[in-house]
Amino acid sequence: MQQSPRGVGTRRRFGSARLTLRRTAGSLGSRVNAMSYLPKWLLLASIIGVIAGLGAVVFYEALQIATHLFLVDLGGYHVPTPAGEGDAVGSARFTRAWAIPLVVVLGALLSGLVVFTWAPEAEGHGTDAAIDAIHHDPRGIRLRAVVVKIVASALTIGSGGSGGREGPTAQISAGFGSLLARVLDLSPDDGRIAVSVGVGSGIGAIFSAPLGGAVLAADIVYRDDFEFSALLPGMFASIVAYTIFGAVYGYQPLFAIPGGYQFHQPVQLVWFAIIGLLSGGIGLVYSRSFYGVVELSKRLPISRKLRPALGGVLVGLMALVLPEVLGTGYGWVQRGLSGDLANTSILVVVLLPFARIVATALSIGTGGSGGVFGPGMVIGAFTGLAVWRVLEPIAPGVGHDPAPFVVVGMMAVFGSISRAPIAVMLMVAQMTGSIAILAPAMVAIAIAWFVVGRADDSIYRSQLRTRADSAVAPL
Repeated sequence: MQQSPRGVGTRRRFGSARLTLRRTAGSLGSRVNAMSYLPKWLLLASIIGVIAGLGAVVFYEALQIATHLFLVDLGGYHVPTPAGEGDAVGSARFTRAWAIPLVVVLGALLSGLVVFTWAPEAEGHGTDAAIDAIHHDPRGIRLRAVVVKIVASALTIGSGGSGGREGPTAQISAGFGSLLARVLDLSPDDGRIAVSVGVGSGIGAIFSAPLGGAVLAADIVYRDDFEFSALLPGMFASIVAYTIFGAVYGYQPLFAIPGGYQFHQPVQLVWFAIIGLLSGGIGLVYSRSFYGVVELSKRLPISRKLRPALGGVLVGLMALVLPEVLGTGYGWVQRGLSGDLANTSILVVVLLPFARIVATALSIGTGGSGGVFGPGMVIGAFTGLAVWRVLEPIAPGVGHDPAPFVVVGMMAVFGSISRAPIAVMLMVAQMTGSIAILAPAMVAIAIAWFVVGRADDSIYRSQLRTRADSAVAPL
């Protein structure tokens, strides 16, 4: 059958436009690759930072909409929020308790259908996939996976699944860094830097912690090494991303510590050392529980599209007893920092870190979508709170303020199990506005890092040990 002249003309126009775009991209790529290091990365990092900031805004709005639709409108539950997001007290009880498991299941089911229909690589926590791309295929992150990650993570977390919002934002900017590597024909080394910078700037933007995000771009890639070449571009990208995100939502820290913190009790170093020892163990429990559920989920004789819903059922039922397992949990961290959980039953406080570990494994490890960075810090916050709750009545120098213990726990648990202690320490300090706590907190972080390092584990299984192990030529 002969094609109409109009159809032939349309195909020619599309072909001509595609050829023009390729030539333009090739010309731009040649110019960019011919630049010296500093101007090239000023340009590329600034562009990645713009996308990271805008991506953080888009995902934050999507998550807000999903949370209001699922938990507030359908579940009748008002989620507590941190100081940087309104400091809402939230609900301690459910007005429609029967609806909560149904809401969590619905979000998990929709997330599973979206992910395994259009982009199976968008399952899980995202950041690990980006780290794998850095080492093995910096050009290989599909834009479709980025879009699916945004939608699926908003559904998972917004309906009450335990996950962090850093995974989707990291994948947005990492995906754009991968796109730049393809379009501009960047070298393998530059492609790796672009994706690394995307990961760090996306996380730094969504947590309002640009310095931590910049260091994270270099710190998170290896277990026992540091990607120095990503540090300077990461600074450019992170401050651009933070500026854009802050222009929409403000530049205040995510969390607030009433009255601030001053180190004046040397005996606290002993208690922080205990937090460090426990945090290393809790971090290992977190990682091994998470990947244990991942392996168990793969063996279930049901469709991959339905597995997240099974995890959602269990999380929803857990939430009826412990609502602290729902969503990001950042509002509950703020309640801990503010002392609002000081009178909570000691049994409940001690159970909270483990409950959050189980909820995260069930929400994300079964194929749901969301980050593990945020839950790791929440688990750490609850760990520090539990140590304070146990020691406060009996130990000298503990004090009546749980905030220092909560902050140190956040740093130590995830700083150790992510194998990125410096970056996480800086991020938490910026997120809480508690730079003064860095010096004493290093005791806990160092001990926790040694515990995890001895076990040779990480929540990011795609990390290589050193730059010498990379599949792409070392930088």
